Amino acid sequence: MGALDGLLVLSLEQAVAAPYCSSRLADAGARVIKVERPEGDFARGYDRAAKGQSSYFVWLNRGKQSLVADIKDAGDARLLHAIIARADVFIQNLAPGAAARAGFGSAALRARHPRLITVDISGYGEANAYADMKAYDLLVQAESGLAGITGHPAGPGRVGVSVCDIACGMAAHAGVLEALIARGRDGRGRNVATSLFDGMADFMAVPLLQYEGSGKAPQRVGLAHPSICPYGAFATHDGALVLISIQNEREWAAFCAKFLHRPELTLQPGFGSNNARVANRSTVDGLVAAHFAGLTRSEAAAGLKAAGTAYGFVNDMADFARHPALRRAEVATPAGTVSLPAPPFTVDDSARQLGPVPALGADSAALRAEFGF
Repeated sequence: MGALDGLLVLSLEQAVAAPYCSSRLADAGARVIKVERPEGDFARGYDRAAKGQSSYFVWLNRGKQSLVADIKDAGDARLLHAIIARADVFIQNLAPGAAARAGFGSAALRARHPRLITVDISGYGEANAYADMKAYDLLVQAESGLAGITGHPAGPGRVGVSVCDIACGMAAHAGVLEALIARGRDGRGRNVATSLFDGMADFMAVPLLQYEGSGKAPQRVGLAHPSICPYGAFATHDGALVLISIQNEREWAAFCAKFLHRPELTLQPGFGSNNARVANRSTVDGLVAAHFAGLTRSEAAAGLKAAGTAYGFVNDMADFARHPALRRAEVATPAGTVSLPAPPFTVDDSARQLGPVPALGADSAALRAEFGF
């Protein structure tokens, strides 16, 4: 039994943010009906990496039913309203205003179905000058300031995954769970509204506070840290890249004594405090880099462990794929079983079973029959 067994979710969704939210509801046992256009969610065509299928679609649409329907078709609209009449949650991430124009506005739906929880996902929200702007993940990385503080000093960089979509989907999922708890107390549905920009704005709270408090934005420092030193990546003699993090003066003293074998460094000008080291970063990092360059990966790891220094290796995808901490789960797809990273938490140490990924329209006939159409 999943925590959300018995709940019915109807989702007019596409791409990443809304499917992320509904996939987590499905993982917890909710019945999720995914409404797709006749040509399918366009995320089905993003790539062909997962046994000839889209990696995005396989990741985010496990455990759902696929219903092909056109909200502008009168018959299909009646079918969707019949499903909504039984549903607990309705999710949509269409263009701003599109759902309302088609008769699926959140306020109107909750007026007809007071227990319904509605979820509106947009790019920038629906009540500001950016409401009609197209919003894809990289665009929002740029607009939110994330790209401006990410990357190398030579220029802005993109976070290598769809972090704005994911942040938005996570926020929508949390909002649905809160609304379900509140409905359990008073019987009333709620509207959950979030956007890609909202999700990333929350992630950007510290850079914003730093800027507004000091007038200075965090600088792009690659794999270094803008306000801690030493905190960055250093190359070993055999080509590994090791990221270290010194969080306080106790750790710095142990690093100097047991890894660098230079305990006197803590007493030298430019090395004695974090503020001094940040101001003297090029010298500090140069000294640390020279020591790493004389070690192999295994020698560096042993030395850092002996010093109690926090460290990790800058892995590529091959390293990640065989990482000892990577938990995996299998999901059935129309093209065969695909191995995915497991959901990011367990309950009572039990592995969660993931539902299958549906073929386009796989459940259309059965759903139309079930709901009298």
